[in-house]
Amino acid sequence: MMPGMAANPSIFERIELNSKKYNVIWLSWKIPKKDESLSSYANRMLDEIPKDIPVVLIGVSFGGVLVQEMSKFIKIKRLIIISSVKTKHELPMRMKVARDTGVYKILPTGLLDYINQIEKLPLGNLIRKRLKLYQQYLSVNDKEYLDWSIKEMLCWQQDQPIDGIVHIHGEEDAVFPLKNIGNCIKIPDGTHIMILNKYKWFNENLHDLISDGRLKK
Repeated sequence: MMPGMAANPSIFERIELNSKKYNVIWLSWKIPKKDESLSSYANRMLDEIPKDIPVVLIGVSFGGVLVQEMSKFIKIKRLIIISSVKTKHELPMRMKVARDTGVYKILPTGLLDYINQIEKLPLGNLIRKRLKLYQQYLSVNDKEYLDWSIKEMLCWQQDQPIDGIVHIHGEEDAVFPLKNIGNCIKIPDGTHIMILNKYKWFNENLHDLISDGRLKK
């Protein structure tokens, strides 16, 4: 299981799979090497994965992009992405513009420092709760990693979906709007962070998706 950009694997803490059937491995982001390609990075992530058992790759958001790249190096049982995209064509227009203009190169990437500064302001309870949520699950604050991950997300060149991929997407995803997403399992009221607040749905359905690649009728 691969978390989203800058997130730690505790986003999967409420996901329950049969421990007698599955050996669940939470993957964590590594700091990329200088000028490392996404493909090379994905190959390096395979060091964490056993080579002698059927593998199911599950990735959230940018982690979904990464597991797709990882799947190109090994034989897998199932490839599942959540709140992510299958090709460069599913990126929203604002991301395509950022890619084509190169504006992403000047984005401020001190993510957690920024959150820590905002927390000092007089804020309402709802915003403060959201900041606590971000602090809890977003833990990778290395500038080289953040610059690299933004570039690789926006400049991903996948042109066609990988055969057999299972795509789960929220109808209210504001990061990757559903209108740009094709051929997916739609989750009503699901947002970009539905791995956290729709965990009951995943616990009820992940087994069937892993076994059969589809939901039960």
